[in-house]
Amino acid sequence: MGVLRMYYAVVFIAMAVSGLTVATGFYIYLKKNEVNAKRIKKLVKASVSIYGVMVAAFLFFLMQQGITYAASPTDSSSAGMGFIAAAISTGLATIGAGYAVGAVGSSALGAVSEDPNILGKTLIYVGLAEGIAIYGLIISIIILSKI
Repeated sequence: MGVLRMYYAVVFIAMAVSGLTVATGFYIYLKKNEVNAKRIKKLVKASVSIYGVMVAAFLFFLMQQGITYAASPTDSSSAGMGFIAAAISTGLATIGAGYAVGAVGSSALGAVSEDPNILGKTLIYVGLAEGIAIYGLIISIIILSKI
């Protein structure tokens, strides 16, 4: 139970920091006061860096306990590593797909605003960018089927 309490504490702190960051962003957007905005932007940078340090600490210090907790006592720790590999492949693929869709989608929107006849062609490129996430999901399904 000690490991679960530690996980819950890390998740609660991470959620609090990310919620504070989002609330601060809304505050900056609504107030639009330059003096307070500069100070709050520094706070947002600090909270994002704290969040990054917490994620790094979670990955480096608590991950081994999570691997042994995820795998049952009869399994080896390689099953836990398989679960982590599946999660990383899906997570990184969706992050890459989000970045690609953002870049391609904004470019496609600009092109369609100049010539509305090319809408179908631009949707193909956005769909190809979304395919990256599907490839990551397929890889994670293959990894999970081998465990």
